Amino acid sequence: MKKIGIIGATGHLGKPVALHFLNHTDYEVFALVRNKINAETALTQKVKLIEGDLFDRRSLRKFLSQVEYLYLNLSVLPTQKRSDLLTEKEGLKIILEEAKAAQIKQLGYISSLVMKYQGMNHFNWWVFDIKQQAVELIKKSGIPSLIFYPSNFMDNFHHVYRKGNKILLAGDSKYKMHFIAAVDFAKQVVTAFEKYDLQTKDFVIQGIEGFTADEAAKIFIEHYTKEKLVISKAPLGLLKLLGVFVQPLNYGSHIIEALNNYPEKFEAEETWQTLGKPEITLAQFAQF
Repeated sequence: MKKIGIIGATGHLGKPVALHFLNHTDYEVFALVRNKINAETALTQKVKLIEGDLFDRRSLRKFLSQVEYLYLNLSVLPTQKRSDLLTEKEGLKIILEEAKAAQIKQLGYISSLVMKYQGMNHFNWWVFDIKQQAVELIKKSGIPSLIFYPSNFMDNFHHVYRKGNKILLAGDSKYKMHFIAAVDFAKQVVTAFEKYDLQTKDFVIQGIEGFTADEAAKIFIEHYTKEKLVISKAPLGLLKLLGVFVQPLNYGSHIIEALNNYPEKFEAEETWQTLGKPEITLAQFAQF
């Protein structure tokens, strides 16, 4: 059995990947977690949990010594500032140094498709700089890598857009995004590791339907049956103004501006041919 370690396995995008590796392959799955008790609740007991922190080289080395492959689900949190110690910057540098020393055979990394908006329409955001630098660091590391560039996730309607019974939107969504369910993404990640063992390759990740944020919100609300939801929309300018004083709103205003204005095109045909076509529609996802 191959052994894969996952950093970020308890997140709403990392957990489906961990479980798909566990339930649909012959991989042994290990996860580096800060709190073992909380992680046991989030993940099945079949995932082997190693308590530690990626900034603690000792615990990271213990974790890496038990695996051959590595999947990274890192991100800049909405509450963080550029001056903070960041997992996707300083943390990634530590991971790559220790992964090379541990002779990790291959790693996977979830990046972002919308980060390509950086530089368009004079848009400049330090978070996208860090994401672009992360890809460069991985490719220069010499470790074979599978890098995934996903469009927007359907799961964000639960974890980002939704607050209580409201779906929060801002500004004018100009272009269609190819929303994908994290479960479909997880299948593609696992297939990539199986088909491109020890290789380096990039994948654009997109779902089977394209919607603006407004169109997607309406479809989600129409098919969500657990309670009645409504759309609440704010001017993006107001969000930017408030973001001067509140860091999460500053983060939110930037990511919404990028999502609203990035001219996303369908580029996932090769990914579908090699990793499988996504199956879940937004209407189906809303009913889960």
